[in-house]
Amino acid sequence: MNSKDQLIEEFARFIPFVEGLRQLDEETWAMPIARGKWTTRDVIAHMMLWDKYFLEGAIAKVAVRQPLTVRHMDFDEFNRNAVEYAKTKERAEIIDLAVRYRKEIIEHIRQLSDEEWIEVRQDGDGHPFAIDHYVPDFIAHDEHHIKQLQAFLNH
Repeated sequence: MNSKDQLIEEFARFIPFVEGLRQLDEETWAMPIARGKWTTRDVIAHMMLWDKYFLEGAIAKVAVRQPLTVRHMDFDEFNRNAVEYAKTKERAEIIDLAVRYRKEIIEHIRQLSDEEWIEVRQDGDGHPFAIDHYVPDFIAHDEHHIKQLQAFLNH
């Protein structure tokens, strides 16, 4: 397996983790994972909305050779909005969308040539963006949140 395939495999590990959250009771789903922290619902909505943002503004654009529209933004504001969004949606919808967006990203990435995988493009702000850097960054982001949730759910 080459590193691209290994990274895709790691990136896909989010899917069975999220699927497993369907079994949570509603109280646990909506309970803060620690004092002053987000709920499981908030964390998954946050991850899902970042996937949606990068799918629509970068990954799908790369697949059809269009200019990228992702921009650097106020992460705190994006995350606050994700938490508010999560309050308006049912657990099944959040999980379904999280799985759908991640699968779509993976499908697009699998179809990239080795050259497209490493090609450095410009994002909407003119900064460099390359999928071979995006994927490891988001694997680390996934691992951070999955470890948080596992610690909460397994104690």
